[in-house]
Amino acid sequence: MEERKKPAYDFCLLIPYYNNLPGLISSLKSVIYDSLAYALLIVDDGSKQPLLKEDILPYLPQPLSLTILRLGENQGITGALNTGLRWIEEQQCCRYIARLDCGDLCAPERFARQVRYLDAHPKVALLGSWCVFKNFRTGESYRYITPTEYGDILKEMHFRNVFIHPTVMWRAGITREVGVYPEDFPHAEDYGYFYEIISKAEATVLPAELVICEINPQGISLHYRKEQLRSRIRVIRRYGKNRLFRLIGVLKLRILLAIPYKMILETKKLAYGIKRNSVR
Repeated sequence: MEERKKPAYDFCLLIPYYNNLPGLISSLKSVIYDSLAYALLIVDDGSKQPLLKEDILPYLPQPLSLTILRLGENQGITGALNTGLRWIEEQQCCRYIARLDCGDLCAPERFARQVRYLDAHPKVALLGSWCVFKNFRTGESYRYITPTEYGDILKEMHFRNVFIHPTVMWRAGITREVGVYPEDFPHAEDYGYFYEIISKAEATVLPAELVICEINPQGISLHYRKEQLRSRIRVIRRYGKNRLFRLIGVLKLRILLAIPYKMILETKKLAYGIKRNSVR
């Protein structure tokens, strides 16, 4: 049996990067943790101007383990993330893996709280948190609140992704069991990946808004909205265990496919109480 070396870091923070240096710098400046206790891995997904360490070192604490992997051409977020996960597995460098996207901001206590929770709850493999979605240009924002207990999460995943991607931290060991992000759910790879994890191990969401996620009208989620919705339908069909919930979840997504996004946004404003300049 291959002997695994003892991890050197509490977690490795995995960030995919593509032509967004200001967003990356903002995100990195929000990361608060002992710089000797975590590693930072950035996967440059074929940016027009390659990301260099010198571009971000002035904004990072020192000393810090920093690695930039450069992809020769743009592969999309799934390819970038899987490149990062394979590198982390080869290095065997960390106990946990955390995610963050360029432009998203972490609460100062985010990583300390997540590490403490996973240390204290060894059966929990995946840990998310509540978050705030914010349009930094207009100031509009809304809270994203989800169930927090495993049983409730299993039910809710039939209807939406409970785990917002930039909020999560998970055990490196579960990646060795489930593999990397699936490539057959375009623009919903995280939904499929987290559903795979919770089908094999327990998961929890911390009831605190630990990340501010940027609403970008030009972002992937909005640009490829219909393709993402179709991928979410396939995720529910593959992983949903409750037949009734699965049927309702698929029906809901089919209705969303037929509704213009502007109408959905107006509905969200009513449902979530979207506010202006309410989150900084």
